[in-house]
Amino acid sequence: MDGLYALKPWYAARLGGVRAALVRRGVSPDAVTAAGVLSGGAAGAALALVEPGPAAGLLVTVLLAARLACANLDGAIARESGRSTRWGAVLNELGDRAAELAALAGCLALAPAWLVASAALAATLPSWTSLAGAAAGGPRPQGGPVGKTERCLLLALVAFTGWAVPLLATLAAGSVLTAAVRLRRIRRSL
Repeated sequence: MDGLYALKPWYAARLGGVRAALVRRGVSPDAVTAAGVLSGGAAGAALALVEPGPAAGLLVTVLLAARLACANLDGAIARESGRSTRWGAVLNELGDRAAELAALAGCLALAPAWLVASAALAATLPSWTSLAGAAAGGPRPQGGPVGKTERCLLLALVAFTGWAVPLLATLAAGSVLTAAVRLRRIRRSL
């Protein structure tokens, strides 16, 4: 039950040329993390300011694809360039959460605040669950029915359709389910 996360090796391979170019140019992994946060924020702004439809959908999809690319590239650049640090890992995690919350904030223009807040809180649960498992000495499971990539897809669908309420409810419920699946994996391993 890895969902779209199963495509990560394929996606990382597609980004290989970009990764190599960024390493050659000495681009900081932290700068790539920051670019991911900015991409998430821009996606949120597009959700809030551009009327749902094909233009908004395409714009949000491109911005969220950039956000996912940055999330994939920052750690790869750090490892390949020998610049991996524990602080960089912390920034990576905080950047991922900030990018997602910034994108979700754009839904405040399309749905009740309580639903957006619920979806935002639920969206953090899969990652916090995985991080807690790793902190306890267990594995850090990824994927699940509504992981990071699926949540980006749901936000793109909000931009295309304007159906914020049902899609945010799906995002929230799916994120809670994903956290439960990860928690079960962690418990079995410990």
